[in-house]
Amino acid sequence: MAVTTFDVIVVGAGLMGSAAARHLAKDGATVALIGPAEPELKHNHTGVFASHYDAARITRKLDSRQNWARFSQAAIARYAEVAQQGEQTFFAPVGAIIAGPEHGAGSDFIQSAQRNAQQDRITHTALRGAALRDRFPYFAFPDGILALHEADDAGWIDPRAHVRAEIAAAEKLGVTIYQTEVAQLVEGTDGVQAVCIDGQVIMGAKAMVACGAFSKAEGLLPDPLPLTAYARTIAFFELDDAEAARLRDMPSVVYLPPDLVTDPYILPPVRYPDGKTYIKIGGDPVDRELHNVAEMKDWFRTDGDPDVGRFLETLLTGLMPDLAYRAVTTGSCSTCFTPHGNPLIYHQTDRLMVLTAGNGAGAKCADELGRLGALVASGGTIPSEIYEGVFHA
Repeated sequence: MAVTTFDVIVVGAGLMGSAAARHLAKDGATVALIGPAEPELKHNHTGVFASHYDAARITRKLDSRQNWARFSQAAIARYAEVAQQGEQTFFAPVGAIIAGPEHGAGSDFIQSAQRNAQQDRITHTALRGAALRDRFPYFAFPDGILALHEADDAGWIDPRAHVRAEIAAAEKLGVTIYQTEVAQLVEGTDGVQAVCIDGQVIMGAKAMVACGAFSKAEGLLPDPLPLTAYARTIAFFELDDAEAARLRDMPSVVYLPPDLVTDPYILPPVRYPDGKTYIKIGGDPVDRELHNVAEMKDWFRTDGDPDVGRFLETLLTGLMPDLAYRAVTTGSCSTCFTPHGNPLIYHQTDRLMVLTAGNGAGAKCADELGRLGALVASGGTIPSEIYEGVFHA
């Protein structure tokens, strides 16, 4: 008979998985957290990829989707706790804007965000016209745009540092870390075996798959996931010190332009590990689906789509016409979406469960999604009085 070593094996040591491991351990479970380190050179990497290989992701409480507004409120409230316990700062509270057409086509986006803000009493300032131009003179929003500005508890997070903080805090609670990749989960009558590519076999009473788009990999879960993964291109605008200083008060931005072609997100100037300062923008005009793991790996090994990069350059310079930048480079990432718009947090069997699908907003909400994953893994249910809809296939 196999001997169970851990109460829960968490497969995937990214944002959601590391948070789930921390919360499980807080609740008294013995936990193994399994996930490889970041590849040194992604262009020849043959293993799996995470979606957080950059230095900045937007965080904010305002959202047009009520559940995601509430996920983020709960997560942001614990940022200081995670940073203190993990001895790693990852949150830059520079503020955030969510903006879109106030009336007509596309107005549901900003009107829904405003309703959610009012219902949950999220402090914000509504800006339009001259007031918007005066407050943020480096933006050239067109007429008819309503911008909701969160000055507090919003801005950006460093996802790498966030993961490091969650893992360090989890280790203090007794979580065992394995820097390897799981090739297969084998469910038996007395537990689950995580068979790793380096030959290790780790035993647990149950396993949680939290691998983002790679949760669809064969051998991990018995049933297919209703999860669509899209290739995304991001563009980085390199700034000199003078331009970075001019834009030092710039907030993060989520924007739906009147043409409704895309809904870009923009990060303010952030200094990256290479010592350079960049503004980052994302917002592909066309969805390109990644159908399988091979396509995902091929995509992550690239620097994104150069045509999308040029589109993003035109978009950003239209919104920030005075922006002075040295060069533009591009990178690749991926987002995962579900048909119902909620993350997937459910058991496929008594011993195998899934925690995935950020639906374009997972980074800022990761600690709350991890907490909910830990709750479900421990036999609890997602509180329907707070979060609406279903979280399963």
